[in-house]
Amino acid sequence: MKASCITAAALVAGSAVLALSAPAFAHVTVQPEGTATKGGYAVVDVKVPNERDDASTTKVEISLPADHPIASVMPQPVPGWKATVTKSKLDKPLTMHGEKINEAVTKVTWTADGKGIEPGFFQKFPLSLGALPEDSDQLVFKALQTYSDKEVVRWIEVPQEGQDEPENPAPVLKLTAADEDGHGSASAANATGKVGQTEKTAAADSGDSGDDTDTTARVLGVAGIVVGVAGVTFGVLAGRRRTAA
Repeated sequence: MKASCITAAALVAGSAVLALSAPAFAHVTVQPEGTATKGGYAVVDVKVPNERDDASTTKVEISLPADHPIASVMPQPVPGWKATVTKSKLDKPLTMHGEKINEAVTKVTWTADGKGIEPGFFQKFPLSLGALPEDSDQLVFKALQTYSDKEVVRWIEVPQEGQDEPENPAPVLKLTAADEDGHGSASAANATGKVGQTEKTAAADSGDSGDDTDTTARVLGVAGIVVGVAGVTFGVLAGRRRTAA
C-alpha cells in the first residue's frame, strides 16, 4: 500500500517536470529585439516552433500588414534556409527620405534547404523593418507554416481585445511610443544607424538580467523535483529489496 502511494507521488512529480519543460507558446510569433518604436526602425524575430512529432517545418511565409505598408524590409540570412522577398504595388505611395515609393515588400518566404525545423526545435528568422507607422499601436502579421508532410497551418486569426485567444492566432508586434526628444522618427540621417543600434543593443534592451533570474529559478525548481523523484524511486527500490530478502 505504501509502495503504491510512493509510486503515485513519483509519477505526479515526474508530470510536474514535464509541465515545466513544455514551451510557453506553441504558435508563430513576431518579437522585437529590444523595442519597436513608432516611426523608427527595428529588428524583429519571426519565431517558429515545430508543433509536430512526426514532421519538420520546411517553409514559413510571413505577410506584412497591408494597412500599414513598410518601406524597408530586409531579411537576415539564416543558415539552411533560402529567403524570398515579394513586393507589390501600393495603392497609396509612401514617402521615404524625400522620395516616393510605389511598391513595398508584402511577403517574405523562407524555404528550407535541408531538414528544416525538426520536432522539438524552433527557429528564429530576423527581419529589419522601417519606418514603423506612427499612427498604430500594433502591427498584425499573418503566417503560413508548411510541414514536410504537406500540412499547412494558417496563423491568420486576428486576436481581439477582451476575447479568448483564437486557435491559430496571427503574430502581433506591439509598438511603443517615441521618446519626447524625437527618438524613433524616421529620417535619412539616422535610418541605417538605428537598425545597427537595434542589433547591437538587442540583448540589453530585452531585459536579459530578468530573464536570467527567472531561468535560474526555473532550473533550480526542476532540478529539485528531479532529485526528489530520484530519491523516491531509490527508496521504493530499496524497500522492495529488503522485502524480497
